[in-house]
Amino acid sequence: MRGANKDPPMPMPQEYFSASRDFDAFMQDAKAALGHQSHHQTYTTIDAVLTVFRRRLAAADGLRFASALPPVLRAIFVKGWDPEEARPQFGPRDALEAEVKTVRRHHNFAPDGAIGIVAGVLRRHVNGEDFDRVLATLPAGARDYWSVRT
Repeated sequence: MRGANKDPPMPMPQEYFSASRDFDAFMQDAKAALGHQSHHQTYTTIDAVLTVFRRRLAAADGLRFASALPPVLRAIFVKGWDPEEARPQFGPRDALEAEVKTVRRHHNFAPDGAIGIVAGVLRRHVNGEDFDRVLATLPAGARDYWSVRT
């Protein structure tokens, strides 16, 4: 019913208004940091890093984590997720890095250290306090996964 709602119209949240621009800036930053030649290579690496992390989270944890991401990365994080899939534990960084390289194996361009590289770029494009607050609520290993290593 038109006019039945007495609340004033809600303006579009800024994060949605600028989602394309912000994602493009993230992709440019990630492409340079990863040393990739194309956005396709960059997307594949980012998707792999997010997928390996997501596999280790229960649905409620994953949705809480997604809430700390910019809108387009939030969508990439949840795309194709089967929350009923068995959840492995977080393991040593080298094993997680190896797993990143198995995602879309024949089209994977993840360099050595991809998790740390993507973590560094991601941290430049999120609210750090909110991101760390969410990570603190997740299973052991989540915070380490998103640590930046040099």
